[in-house]
Amino acid sequence: MTTTEIFLIAMCVILALPYLIWRLGRTEYFAPLVVVQIITGILLGPGVLGAAFPDYYQFVFNPEVVQALNGIAWWAVMLFVWIAGIELDVHLAWRHRVESGVTAGFALLTPWMLGAGVGLFLLGWQPGWIGSEAHSWQFVAGIGMACSVTALPILLILMEKLSILRLPLGQRVLRYASLDDIAVWGMLAVILTDWDRLGRQVSFFVGFLLAAWLLRRLMRRLPESDRWYISLVWLSACGFTADWAGLHFMVGAFLAGVVLDSHWFKQAHMDLLRHHLLLVIMPVFFLSTGLRTSWDIGGSAVFIAAALFLLAAVVGKLAGVALAGRWLRWPKGEAWTIGWLLQTKALIMIVFANILLDKRIISNETFTALLLMAIASTMLTVPMVAPRLRRWLSASPAQAAATPASADL
Repeated sequence: MTTTEIFLIAMCVILALPYLIWRLGRTEYFAPLVVVQIITGILLGPGVLGAAFPDYYQFVFNPEVVQALNGIAWWAVMLFVWIAGIELDVHLAWRHRVESGVTAGFALLTPWMLGAGVGLFLLGWQPGWIGSEAHSWQFVAGIGMACSVTALPILLILMEKLSILRLPLGQRVLRYASLDDIAVWGMLAVILTDWDRLGRQVSFFVGFLLAAWLLRRLMRRLPESDRWYISLVWLSACGFTADWAGLHFMVGAFLAGVVLDSHWFKQAHMDLLRHHLLLVIMPVFFLSTGLRTSWDIGGSAVFIAAALFLLAAVVGKLAGVALAGRWLRWPKGEAWTIGWLLQTKALIMIVFANILLDKRIISNETFTALLLMAIASTMLTVPMVAPRLRRWLSASPAQAAATPASADL
């Protein structure tokens, strides 16, 4: 068979298998389609399919096909991260800066401390967790941030399914997640700082700020149809220059979106783009993520690490939001609901872990453990939140539609 034919076989598998599992298994309540696609990517990777059927795996996912799939995956995830950047509403967070800052700060710092503690434990437990190019502080800080991430795009999808996206509670959660995402990407830039390329990186940020200022002046004068084309060129340029500077093309993609105002694009068009992106090409990224999974240290050790990451992420996030709720005097039970909503990690944490793996901050085994943690934390969100929200909305619809006093601080 030709490479084209084998590539199309791979695409059939990538698109059909997770859909059948999701539809026939009726997994929507605890595992939305995107989560099933991530899990399927792991199953199709070298650790499962490659181990069980090595000849089939080598035939379908040969180097030429994998390279073609990687090209699609790079562009897909750049678009996804770019959309996440656009959807960050920094202005809204600033208007509610006291409440947003306190909540986002506790929700980020507490899981970061616990995650960093797990990172230190892994360094002393056995070799093989840290990447070949990493300093110990980079590894520990990276693990801490991975445990702190909240995936804003997936959070949007889940809250829409839970019918709270447009309620004040949903908008508050988005503010907290937005600030945390900015902090996570900022910390990532610090972790990836390459002192040998410091001059390039300084040049990148100076040039980026100047270019962003000029772009914003231009975008205000353009109709929406032109803004989309210019934005995609801007995305490609930012991804290239960030990678050239020694950061990562996804850092450039995120920054390319952050400097664009969401109101420049119709919300319906942005939602449709995200939907089509998840439908058409993001499954390829999930597969490429699965191809990176590894169990060389040993399956049991990887699962133990994943459990420790999950414990740090869940306990840290819930404890952090509970501290914020006590500080801001939220109604009883509200911190628990918000804490679980902010557990959603999925795609952004996987993107974050991919960057750490690309830069050799973490090993393939650590990447696999983080991937398992991201899946588990996301799958826990809806089952933990949905029953409480149903009781809350049915018991007091007026309360659900009201903005708490703490949100006006």
